[in-house]
Amino acid sequence: MSDTNSPQDWNALAERVACHVDNYLDGLEAVARGDGGTHTIPLLLLEVSQVILAGAQLGASADVILPDNWEPEVGDDPDLDSVRQGLSERLVALDEYVEVFDPYKDTEPTAYRLSDDLVDVASDLVHGLRHYNQGRPLEALWWWQYSYFNHWGNHAGAALRALHAFVANARLDVAPEAATEAAAEVATA
Repeated sequence: MSDTNSPQDWNALAERVACHVDNYLDGLEAVARGDGGTHTIPLLLLEVSQVILAGAQLGASADVILPDNWEPEVGDDPDLDSVRQGLSERLVALDEYVEVFDPYKDTEPTAYRLSDDLVDVASDLVHGLRHYNQGRPLEALWWWQYSYFNHWGNHAGAALRALHAFVANARLDVAPEAATEAAAEVATA
Protein backbone atom coordinates (compact mmCIF):
# COMPACT_ATOMS: atom_id res chain seq x y z
CA MET A 1 0.00 0.00 0.00
CA SER A 2 1.16 3.52 -0.55
CA ASP A 3 2.60 5.79 2.12
CA THR A 4 -0.01 8.41 1.34
CA ASN A 5 -3.68 7.77 0.86
CA SER A 6 -6.31 10.04 -0.58
CA PRO A 7 -9.52 10.68 1.36
CA GLN A 8 -11.23 8.29 -1.07
CA ASP A 9 -8.67 5.56 -0.24
CA TRP A 10 -9.23 6.05 3.49
CA ASN A 11 -13.01 6.04 3.06
CA ALA A 12 -12.91 2.83 1.03
CA LEU A 13 -10.72 1.15 3.64
CA ALA A 14 -12.97 2.37 6.45
CA GLU A 15 -16.01 0.96 4.66
CA ARG A 16 -14.33 -2.45 4.23
CA VAL A 17 -13.19 -2.59 7.83
CA ALA A 18 -16.59 -1.45 9.12
CA CYS A 19 -18.21 -4.29 7.17
CA HIS A 20 -15.83 -6.82 8.76
CA VAL A 21 -16.49 -5.30 12.19
CA ASP A 22 -20.27 -5.47 11.76
CA ASN A 23 -20.03 -9.09 10.65
CA TYR A 24 -17.76 -10.00 13.58
CA LEU A 25 -20.03 -8.33 16.13
CA ASP A 26 -23.18 -9.90 14.66
CA GLY A 27 -21.54 -13.33 14.57
CA LEU A 28 -20.21 -13.04 18.11
CA GLU A 29 -23.60 -12.00 19.48
CA ALA A 30 -25.33 -14.86 17.63
CA VAL A 31 -22.88 -17.42 19.02
CA ALA A 32 -23.20 -15.95 22.53
CA ARG A 33 -27.01 -16.40 22.27
CA GLY A 34 -26.49 -20.03 21.35
CA ASP A 35 -27.39 -19.70 17.66
CA GLY A 36 -24.24 -21.59 16.64
CA GLY A 37 -25.40 -24.90 18.06
CA THR A 38 -22.93 -27.67 17.26
CA HIS A 39 -21.07 -25.32 14.90
CA THR A 40 -20.07 -22.78 17.56
CA ILE A 41 -16.32 -23.34 17.36
CA PRO A 42 -16.03 -23.43 13.54
CA LEU A 43 -18.21 -20.30 13.34
CA LEU A 44 -15.97 -18.49 15.81
CA LEU A 45 -12.92 -19.61 13.82
CA LEU A 46 -14.48 -18.07 10.71
CA GLU A 47 -15.47 -14.82 12.46
CA VAL A 48 -12.03 -14.33 14.00
CA SER A 49 -10.29 -15.15 10.71
CA GLN A 50 -12.35 -12.57 8.86
CA VAL A 51 -11.73 -9.81 11.37
CA ILE A 52 -8.01 -10.60 11.32
CA LEU A 53 -8.15 -9.91 7.57
CA ALA A 54 -9.38 -6.42 8.42
CA GLY A 55 -6.51 -6.09 10.89
CA ALA A 56 -4.02 -7.17 8.25
CA GLN A 57 -5.38 -4.50 5.90
CA LEU A 58 -4.92 -1.92 8.66
CA GLY A 59 -1.43 -3.21 9.39
CA ALA A 60 -0.42 -2.98 5.74
CA SER A 61 -1.74 0.57 5.43
CA ALA A 62 0.19 3.74 6.09
CA ASP A 63 -0.18 5.16 9.59
CA VAL A 64 -3.48 6.91 10.03
CA ILE A 65 -2.79 10.38 11.43
CA LEU A 66 -5.65 12.43 12.84
CA PRO A 67 -5.76 16.18 12.31
CA ASP A 68 -4.27 17.83 15.39
CA ASN A 69 -3.49 14.28 16.64
CA TRP A 70 -6.77 14.27 18.60
CA GLU A 71 -9.57 11.71 18.85
CA PRO A 72 -13.09 13.15 19.27
CA GLU A 73 -15.14 11.79 22.16
CA VAL A 74 -17.69 9.09 21.29
CA GLY A 75 -19.14 8.53 24.75
CA ASP A 76 -19.15 5.37 26.80
CA ASP A 77 -18.71 2.10 24.97
CA PRO A 78 -21.48 -0.46 25.37
CA ASP A 79 -21.31 -3.09 28.10
CA LEU A 80 -20.45 -6.43 26.49
CA ASP A 81 -20.55 -8.55 29.64
CA SER A 82 -23.66 -10.44 28.48
CA VAL A 83 -21.79 -11.45 25.31
CA ARG A 84 -18.76 -12.49 27.39
CA GLN A 85 -20.99 -14.54 29.70
CA GLY A 86 -22.82 -16.17 26.79
CA LEU A 87 -19.54 -17.11 25.14
CA SER A 88 -18.15 -18.45 28.39
CA GLU A 89 -21.19 -20.70 28.76
CA ARG A 90 -20.81 -22.01 25.20
CA LEU A 91 -17.04 -22.47 25.45
CA VAL A 92 -16.90 -24.07 28.88
CA ALA A 93 -14.79 -27.04 27.72
CA LEU A 94 -12.16 -24.92 25.92
CA ASP A 95 -12.47 -21.41 27.31
CA GLU A 96 -9.11 -21.56 29.07
CA TYR A 97 -5.88 -21.98 27.10
CA VAL A 98 -2.26 -20.85 27.23
CA GLU A 99 -0.32 -18.73 24.79
CA VAL A 100 3.05 -17.01 24.62
CA PHE A 101 1.99 -13.36 24.65
CA ASP A 102 4.92 -12.00 22.67
CA PRO A 103 7.10 -14.68 21.03
CA TYR A 104 10.00 -12.23 20.79
CA LYS A 105 9.99 -11.04 24.40
CA ASP A 106 8.19 -13.61 26.56
CA THR A 107 9.42 -17.07 27.44
CA GLU A 108 6.60 -18.24 29.69
CA PRO A 109 3.07 -19.12 28.53
CA THR A 110 0.24 -16.91 29.77
CA ALA A 111 -3.25 -18.16 30.64
CA TYR A 112 -6.07 -16.76 28.49
CA ARG A 113 -9.82 -17.21 28.14
CA LEU A 114 -11.33 -17.34 24.69
CA SER A 115 -14.46 -15.57 25.90
CA ASP A 116 -12.35 -12.69 27.23
CA ASP A 117 -10.22 -12.47 24.08
CA LEU A 118 -13.21 -12.47 21.73
CA VAL A 119 -14.98 -9.74 23.71
CA ASP A 120 -11.79 -7.68 24.12
CA VAL A 121 -11.54 -7.66 20.33
CA ALA A 122 -15.22 -6.70 20.06
CA SER A 123 -14.81 -3.87 22.55
CA ASP A 124 -11.99 -2.28 20.56
CA LEU A 125 -13.86 -2.75 17.29
CA VAL A 126 -17.10 -1.25 18.67
CA HIS A 127 -15.26 1.90 19.70
CA GLY A 128 -14.02 2.47 16.15
CA LEU A 129 -17.40 1.54 14.68
CA ARG A 130 -19.02 4.26 16.76
CA HIS A 131 -16.71 6.81 15.10
CA TYR A 132 -17.54 5.35 11.70
CA ASN A 133 -21.30 5.44 12.32
CA GLN A 134 -21.00 9.09 13.44
CA GLY A 135 -19.53 10.00 10.04
CA ARG A 136 -15.88 10.03 11.08
CA PRO A 137 -14.18 7.32 9.00
CA LEU A 138 -10.66 8.67 9.55
CA GLU A 139 -11.10 8.56 13.34
CA ALA A 140 -12.51 5.04 13.03
CA LEU A 141 -9.50 3.93 11.01
CA TRP A 142 -7.11 5.58 13.43
CA TRP A 143 -8.69 3.77 16.39
CA TRP A 144 -8.92 0.41 14.62
CA GLN A 145 -5.30 0.62 13.47
CA TYR A 146 -3.92 1.84 16.78
CA SER A 147 -5.85 -0.72 18.82
CA TYR A 148 -4.98 -3.49 16.33
CA PHE A 149 -1.28 -2.93 16.99
CA ASN A 150 -1.74 -2.19 20.67
CA HIS A 151 -4.41 -4.68 21.80
CA TRP A 152 -7.00 -6.45 19.69
CA GLY A 153 -4.61 -7.87 17.10
CA ASN A 154 -2.80 -9.90 19.74
CA HIS A 155 -6.02 -11.17 21.29
CA ALA A 156 -7.51 -12.06 17.91
CA GLY A 157 -4.33 -13.89 16.91
CA ALA A 158 -4.23 -15.85 20.17
CA ALA A 159 -7.92 -16.72 19.88
CA LEU A 160 -7.42 -17.80 16.27
CA ARG A 161 -4.61 -20.17 17.24
CA ALA A 162 -6.68 -21.67 20.07
CA LEU A 163 -9.78 -22.11 17.87
CA HIS A 164 -7.70 -23.52 15.03
CA ALA A 165 -6.03 -26.02 17.36
CA PHE A 166 -9.39 -27.20 18.66
CA VAL A 167 -10.92 -27.60 15.19
CA ALA A 168 -7.77 -29.21 13.77
CA ASN A 169 -7.56 -31.68 16.65
CA ALA A 170 -11.23 -32.59 16.25
CA ARG A 171 -10.93 -33.00 12.48
CA LEU A 172 -7.70 -34.96 12.69
CA ASP A 173 -9.14 -37.03 15.54
CA VAL A 174 -6.21 -36.27 17.84
CA ALA A 175 -6.72 -37.76 21.27
CA PRO A 176 -6.79 -34.98 23.92
CA GLU A 177 -4.06 -36.72 25.94
CA ALA A 178 -1.74 -36.93 22.94
CA ALA A 179 -2.32 -33.26 22.10
CA THR A 180 -1.61 -32.25 25.71
CA GLU A 181 1.54 -34.39 25.84
CA ALA A 182 2.79 -32.97 22.53
CA ALA A 183 2.19 -29.43 23.76
CA ALA A 184 4.05 -30.19 26.99
CA GLU A 185 6.99 -31.62 25.03
CA VAL A 186 7.16 -28.52 22.84
CA ALA A 187 6.99 -26.26 25.92
CA THR A 188 9.92 -28.03 27.60
CA ALA A 189 12.07 -28.24 24.45
